[in-house]
Amino acid sequence: MSNEEKLTKVGINWYPGHMARTKREIKEKLNLIDVIYEVVDSRMPVSSKIKDIDNIVKDKKKIIIFSKYDLCDKEETNKFIKYYQDMKYTVITSELNNTNIKKIILETNNLMNDYFMKQKEKGLQRRNIRVLVIGVPNAGKSTLINKIAGKAKAGVASKPGFTKQLNWIKIDKNIELLDSPGILWPKIESQEEAKILASLSSIKEEVVNSYEISNFILRIMFKLYKGNLKERYDITSLSEDLVDEYNQIAKKRGALKRGGLPDYEKVSKIIISDLQSGKLGKITFDRLK
Repeated sequence: MSNEEKLTKVGINWYPGHMARTKREIKEKLNLIDVIYEVVDSRMPVSSKIKDIDNIVKDKKKIIIFSKYDLCDKEETNKFIKYYQDMKYTVITSELNNTNIKKIILETNNLMNDYFMKQKEKGLQRRNIRVLVIGVPNAGKSTLINKIAGKAKAGVASKPGFTKQLNWIKIDKNIELLDSPGILWPKIESQEEAKILASLSSIKEEVVNSYEISNFILRIMFKLYKGNLKERYDITSLSEDLVDEYNQIAKKRGALKRGGLPDYEKVSKIIISDLQSGKLGKITFDRLK
C-alpha cells in the first residue's frame, strides 16, 4: 500500500459547531424536560455513551435505551445492561424492526407517577410528559422516535450529523419528545473509542482516514471475532501491514482495477460497510472492565 493507505497518527476528533450549540440549547430548555431517553448503540455501550451527559441533563429522570440490539453480541452487551441496572438505571433494549414501545411508554409514566400524584393533590390537572431524546450521532434516536410515534416524524439518515436542530414531536396524548442532534464531546480521550465510533458511523467519514478505520476493524475483529472474519473473508491470520489481507478481500469481492490490481480504497469501504450492515456478524466492540 502507498503511504496514504497506512495508518495515520493523527488523533480522531469531531466536534462541529452545531454540537456545542445543541448542548447550550438543551441546557436552556432543561427546565421544560421531565425525562431523558439516553440512546446508546448496543454494539458500543461505552464508546457511544456521552461522556459529559450528567453535566448536560443534571439530575433528570433517565431511561437508557440500548438501540440496534439485534446487531450486537448479546452475551457481551447484556453485561453492560446488568451493570447499568445494578446502578438502578431503567434500561430498555430496542431493535431496528422491533422497539419495546409499550415498555418505554410504561416506564416513562412510572417515572412520573409520584410527580403527578403530588400535582393532583394540589388540584392541578395532568399535563404532557416532556422527554428529551439524546445520544451520539447515528445512535438510532430518530428511528426510535418514529417507531414510538408510529410514523415518520423525525428525519432518518445513515450519516452522522443529519439532524441539525431540536424538534418537538408529539407521540401520543400524554407524551411529547424533543429530538436533538447527535452530540459528542470536545475531546475524545481514548483513540480506541474514537475508532469504534468511526467504525460504527458515529463520526463523519469525511473527517477520518478510511484506511485507518478499515485496518482497525480487521484488527479488532481478529482479536474479538476471528470466526466472523474467517466466515466473511476467509481470513485466519493477519500480517503486520495487512496488505495480504486487502489483496485477499479484493479478489474475493471483485474489488479490482484494470489489469487485476487490487482497489484498496474499494476494499476499505467494503470492510466498513460490511461491519455497519451486520455482514461481519453480531458484534460488540466494548468490553466491561
